[in-house]
Amino acid sequence: MNRKTRDLSLCIQCGTCTAACPSGRFTALRVRRLVRQAQEKNKVDDLWSCTTCYNCQERCPREIELVETVYALRREAVKRGEILTPHREVYDNVRNTGHAVPIDEEHKEKRRRVGLTELPGTTHKYPAALAEVRRLLEAAETG
Repeated sequence: MNRKTRDLSLCIQCGTCTAACPSGRFTALRVRRLVRQAQEKNKVDDLWSCTTCYNCQERCPREIELVETVYALRREAVKRGEILTPHREVYDNVRNTGHAVPIDEEHKEKRRRVGLTELPGTTHKYPAALAEVRRLLEAAETG
């Protein structure tokens, strides 16, 4: 953990963050448990349920940067290869095509039917732009 997340030890387990969490109403996400698991350096199963809405952080009486903690935990999880399959697929699509949802033959046909070019003027059409997307991803991975 970095300096922004080291104040997890200040958590008084009051439950305000959990009560404020919209994801917690529909999933197993409990912010207090997430904090405890992070302190114990355990795998955090509910890490990807957090919407990063900042409700927990805005209400924390100890002003702990909970969302920054989630971001830090996610970065560590990705480095260990602990990423959900849909997230990996989006990443792979962006790396391969420059788009989260690439244009397939069905989309190309729909574009033709409405009088558009088969490919929009994006990374699908311009390889240099795709190369720039890949450079940005590489910089993000190493930074």
